[in-house]
Amino acid sequence: MKIAIGNDHAGTEYKLAVIGLLKSMKIEVINHGTDGTDSVDYADFIHPVAKNVEQGEVDFGIIICGSGNGASMTANKHQKIRAALCWTKEIVQLAREHNDANILSLPARFISMPQALEMVKTFINTAFEGGRHERRIEKMSCN
Repeated sequence: MKIAIGNDHAGTEYKLAVIGLLKSMKIEVINHGTDGTDSVDYADFIHPVAKNVEQGEVDFGIIICGSGNGASMTANKHQKIRAALCWTKEIVQLAREHNDANILSLPARFISMPQALEMVKTFINTAFEGGRHERRIEKMSCN
């Protein structure tokens, strides 16, 4: 499995912990995020993740900013992207099962580090249910 990750300055600490978790799970990581805490523009780090997912270069993406909103809004501008802003592992599970989310957006300023890591594990280990949800996914695109 291969995952692209991107973050702004608010998500650096979380990104480093998520990368550590992913590597311990033998998952290859492409790091598009900043490694610092100086203010940066999240879109510069989120678009490359969305492009990797959109073009099938990675299995999933994980994006992190302060609220998770700007990151998910940016990613969702891309066709074929279903970025889910989540704040509990239960919402992550439903985003994968029902919405086939392919990018997880984490709100670093509103969840704890243990929550974030549990959410990442849930995201990776939950499959899309398909069935009735498939037709709903097919209706999402505007083109």
